[in-house]
Amino acid sequence: MTIDKKTLDRTDIKILDILQRNGKISNVDLAAQVHLSPSPCLERVRSLEKYGYIKEYVAHLNPELLDAELVAYIEVSLKRTATKNLDDFNKRMLKLDEVVECAMVAGGFDYLIKIRTESMQSYRSFLGEKLAAIEGIAQTHTYAVMEEVKSTHLIPVEK
Repeated sequence: MTIDKKTLDRTDIKILDILQRNGKISNVDLAAQVHLSPSPCLERVRSLEKYGYIKEYVAHLNPELLDAELVAYIEVSLKRTATKNLDDFNKRMLKLDEVVECAMVAGGFDYLIKIRTESMQSYRSFLGEKLAAIEGIAQTHTYAVMEEVKSTHLIPVEK
């Protein structure tokens, strides 16, 4: 049996919603919330994992306590957008710890990256020593975040 979007039932969807909100929930508590006994609940979770609906279980850390309070978004335009240039840039982004998100976008620039650093000074160091050192960048524009209004990992699932 393969699971796809068409075969997810309400119980599967409820399991996904609960797990994305609390990945540490015990199977017994999860089963109670979705009105199943523990064994069938665990089978469903394993099936959702097997077919890729659940990618991983993670802990969301507090950036304020870990010297990563400053958030900035940086628009990046490349000099050339040949496949090799894009691949090279992608590889460089994967190696930078400050980069928490990187997306290739359509529009007036090529990439939008989100970074977290300790301070404006550490951002300046990142920009000057790491980002500017990447060959092929034509231009960047930075938007420092004054207040995070909403930041979530939750994906809307049908209910």
